[in-house]
Amino acid sequence: MLRVDNDDPRTTETGRKLGVVDEARWQAFERKRAAIDREESRLKGMYVSTGFQGRRSFHELLRRPENTYASLVAEPVEDSLVAEQVEIRAKYEGYIERQRDEVAKRAAMEAKPLPPALDYRQVRGLSAEVQQTLNRHRPETIGQASRISGVTPAAIALLLVHLKRGFQALDKKSA
Repeated sequence: MLRVDNDDPRTTETGRKLGVVDEARWQAFERKRAAIDREESRLKGMYVSTGFQGRRSFHELLRRPENTYASLVAEPVEDSLVAEQVEIRAKYEGYIERQRDEVAKRAAMEAKPLPPALDYRQVRGLSAEVQQTLNRHRPETIGQASRISGVTPAAIALLLVHLKRGFQALDKKSA
């Protein structure tokens, strides 16, 4: 998500909000962004029959590593930077979606609360040192626990398994 080729959209909007991007620069940015959006929409609306795979949009075909914008588009846009951005965005789209999903999962995990009365000595697989550290610090969330020195990603995984098993046991008792 933090590629060199997309620094312009990431920084120009922030710069505008901070008052360091003047009107001329902002208008140029807006024109380029609109041109990229128009070209993406155009490619999403252009279809070709790919035989056994059925109809595919040019945008879908552009996502494939073996295809390039130049090889697919008979009438390219005039601005080569727009064409380049359309191709790059199409190629990275799947990766970015997976990365956003991963970030959302991490955020949910970070906020997962830890029971205040949890005795970390009862968590199977945790080293004695990690048990003592967690019992001493008493983190309120998984995120806080993960930032404690000496608490490894493996320890966090064990803690999550313990919590999941604990909640399942409570659910079975209440049923």
